[in-house]
Amino acid sequence: MVLGVHTLTFTLLQSTVLQNGSSALKNVWYYLNKQVMIGSIPLSVTRLVLGIGVFVVTLIGARSFSSLLERRIEKRTQLDPGIRYTIARLAKLGLLTAGVLIALRAAFDLDLTSIAVVFTALSVGIGFGLQYIAADIASGFILLFERPVRVGDRITIEKDEGDVRSINLRTTLVRTNDNISIIVPNSKLVSQRVVNWSYGDPRARISTPVGVAYNSDVQLVTETLLSAAEGVENVLKDPAPQVQFMRFGDYSLDFRLLVWSALPRRHAQIRSDINYRIEKLFRERGIEIPYPTHEYRLRGSLPATPDDGATLSDDDPRPHPPAE
Repeated sequence: MVLGVHTLTFTLLQSTVLQNGSSALKNVWYYLNKQVMIGSIPLSVTRLVLGIGVFVVTLIGARSFSSLLERRIEKRTQLDPGIRYTIARLAKLGLLTAGVLIALRAAFDLDLTSIAVVFTALSVGIGFGLQYIAADIASGFILLFERPVRVGDRITIEKDEGDVRSINLRTTLVRTNDNISIIVPNSKLVSQRVVNWSYGDPRARISTPVGVAYNSDVQLVTETLLSAAEGVENVLKDPAPQVQFMRFGDYSLDFRLLVWSALPRRHAQIRSDINYRIEKLFRERGIEIPYPTHEYRLRGSLPATPDDGATLSDDDPRPHPPAE
């Protein structure tokens, strides 16, 4: 009898706890799903968490898919490396765009009309302070589609020179010979003057100016400069090197040696090798490289003054001191 009473009491307590726990869970679930209207946009905790989750999954998936696609198309050697990079980058941007739209739809229940309103509001912000960021993003798409600068190209922008490592949505990464990474806004690559050493024909002409003394044999100088270009690494024999007599300078006869190379990105090293050869051959053949000199001529010494203790002659036009 006592056991039956205890069993009944335990059953009642258990049902009470379950009911209370179920009621608490229902309350929590109710508040998590309760929608709050912000303007015409419904917002709830579960929708917000779902949207964030969709965005994170999309971000990870887009990055993984882009890397996988880039590895797959790397095997197609017939494709230009810049084209392979552009395909992978556009695929990543396309997946990100689709993921952002789905995340907005899941989090805020936005349709295309609402998204257009959001972008219209963003355009107002762009007009007030984000125009430079918008210009960089638009320039990034221009670089990917028009491809004036591609990944792997050797470029010179202002005083900086290096290889393009990546073209991102807003910036481009350039690596210099000193292994220094330069982050360049995409708008600068579109709107400013950029020297692309790798664009079009892989061959480029490299100029090396040099001046010699006025008493130098012009024919000997020409032959020596052509000899200096022989045997230099990365210098082409066809087209052949050429020497031009540029002008009669203030202190020297100015020439320039023109050579062609299929690796113009090595132009600094090629010039250095040629300069070493020119200095060696000029020294062997007695050709002088002048340096600016200034010559001053004095017309004569100044005549003595009375303070010097000298006596003025009667013919001196200067006034004579009074006689004592």
